[in-house]
Amino acid sequence: MNPTAGSRETSAHIPVLVDEVLAVLAPRPGAVIVDATIGDGGHAEALLERIAPAGRLIGLDRDADAVERAEDRLRRFGQNLVVRQASFAELNAVLDEMGAGLIDGVLFDLGVSSRQLFEPERGFSFDRQGPLDMRMDRGQTVTAAELVNTLHERDLADLIYRYGEERASRRIARQIVARRPITTTRDLVRAVESAMGGGRGRHHPATRTFQALRIATNQEVEALEAGLPQAIGRLRAGGRICAIAFHSIEDRIVKQTFARYARGCTCPPGVPVCVCGGRRLLRVITKKPVTPSLAEVRQNARARSARLRAAERLDEPFPQPAGGPAPLRGAA
Repeated sequence: MNPTAGSRETSAHIPVLVDEVLAVLAPRPGAVIVDATIGDGGHAEALLERIAPAGRLIGLDRDADAVERAEDRLRRFGQNLVVRQASFAELNAVLDEMGAGLIDGVLFDLGVSSRQLFEPERGFSFDRQGPLDMRMDRGQTVTAAELVNTLHERDLADLIYRYGEERASRRIARQIVARRPITTTRDLVRAVESAMGGGRGRHHPATRTFQALRIATNQEVEALEAGLPQAIGRLRAGGRICAIAFHSIEDRIVKQTFARYARGCTCPPGVPVCVCGGRRLLRVITKKPVTPSLAEVRQNARARSARLRAAERLDEPFPQPAGGPAPLRGAA
């Protein structure tokens, strides 16, 4: 997947950091791997080739069109592949429904896909005139248009600042409210350009606003915060998890989640029983995020903002102080 952006480049799907994903997940024949954002199936195809002939890949995606494309592209792998339309926030429920137990690896490729950007009717791109939709799952009811037309100006400004890290969020929100109803991508672009004075720097002035609305419309932060712990809990000892982020909000969540599970007990105060047993659950593999090579960026400009982090599931006790084990935090 790739970040929200306008572009005149080809809409062909090019998965990013494929070799790096294979290196950190180290898939072996017979492994069970979850691709939590299967998209057009680029990463999944590379993983399936490594885990064949007895391995299994379980692919998830919120976009029904992506599920259909992935199934078509990967049809040759037969029963080695199972694809479900679902958010990775539902990872445990999907695996339980399938009767799957522990897994050997999981990949999160975050953001919006190139294919979605190039479909005007999806409303993800500020470069393409279309309805202001931005839903990854078109079965959900809330669209970006509903947010921009119903939120209080202050709440809209807070949303644009929080998820877009846009310093001019208050000016932008003021213009949006003044121009309601905002029903198309062009309407929103004009409102943002008016608020920003029409000037353009390195990036289009609407980039951060579109990112913020996409994240809010799809509740991407909440889904990631729910999905990562589920994936970590599903890994067998020695299993690995990796995530590719395209902006600082996603990357920060991934980094902090991996760090938290690498420190030890993660149970919040007040939990009657410590579910992690006081153990370190992860070893962080990537001390710094892995970034694309110059050659990859030249081939696929949208890869330039990709950041990959990875960790390995441990099965070791959390170090206890001398004199005996300390009481578990939150234990009765």
